[in-house]
Amino acid sequence: MKGENIYITRLCAWAQGIGSRSEWDEWALGKREISCDGKGPEISFTDSMFRRRLSRISKMTIQVIHDLLPFKEDTKIFFISLRGELSRQFQINKMLIEEKSLSPAAFSLSVFNAPAALATMALGLKGGYTALYPGNNSFASGIKAAQAALLCGAQEELCLVYADEQAPVEYAHFQDECPPSASFTLLLSRSSEKSRAAFPPLAEEDTPLDFLRRLLLSGEIHVSP
Repeated sequence: MKGENIYITRLCAWAQGIGSRSEWDEWALGKREISCDGKGPEISFTDSMFRRRLSRISKMTIQVIHDLLPFKEDTKIFFISLRGELSRQFQINKMLIEEKSLSPAAFSLSVFNAPAALATMALGLKGGYTALYPGNNSFASGIKAAQAALLCGAQEELCLVYADEQAPVEYAHFQDECPPSASFTLLLSRSSEKSRAAFPPLAEEDTPLDFLRRLLLSGEIHVSP
């Protein structure tokens, strides 16, 4: 990959309590906080019967990809998450403990690739997707995998998506910090022709929100409305 560059064409993001470009810029400056009230986006552009069974992380993923459209028909989605369908998995574990049974429908929507798969269904996307949980919770490793997929593939662009929902309160004593629900997506390109910014350096210890904050503070790109 040496000598080849990756560029960012567009950036879209979702978090509770933050909507406009100016609000995201305020968040990057530490002047606004992401709400932890647990709600997800309404995704009113989808069928009501379809969205009523979706988890918060799936709604977040669908929302940011929807906001990033349009992109090429063969553009692939690269989905990164550090916790996946955590709330739904918790409910499944609870069901197994309390009821000694498991709903097949609940299980099918709890798998790690569910948000990406549901986004392709909701938005009619045909480019395919990859769902990645990077080892050791390393966001940097996930980004490197996405860069490799773009540079080694035939497509000129890639839709990179990150999404994580806030952990249930029952998990609070297992971790020192519980990041709020947030999702963002970048349209990456190998061409600088229509791009707004070169992909920035990434520190190994960066969290997803660290990366997003530094990207916004660079001033080269902002969250698209």
